Amino acid sequence: MSDTTLAGLQRQVDEWIRTVGVRYYGELTNTAILAEEVGEVARLMARLYGEQSFKPGEEQGRQALAEEMADVLFVLICLANQTGVDLEEAFARRLEARTSRDRERHAANPKLR
Repeated sequence: MSDTTLAGLQRQVDEWIRTVGVRYYGELTNTAILAEEVGEVARLMARLYGEQSFKPGEEQGRQALAEEMADVLFVLICLANQTGVDLEEAFARRLEARTSRDRERHAANPKLR
């Protein structure tokens, strides 16, 4: 079984890049690819949960959404690897910051009830 922690995913992506992908694209290219992949998630969300409809022959459904989200994660991990970001550490810090900052705010928000 593969390691699905963020650190494990970072290692798996790096291994894939070195053995299959030849090398990482440049950071700016990967940033543009990330924006493209996020756009594909947004397009599916607008069609699955919003008012837009699918075009004839357009891939649809939750499986397509899952695949696009996985593409976003892959490219994000590439960027983290390229820039020396430990995603597990960064995520833990941000979750703690959100918890401290929003501990009372969300519970008191009548829009969330």
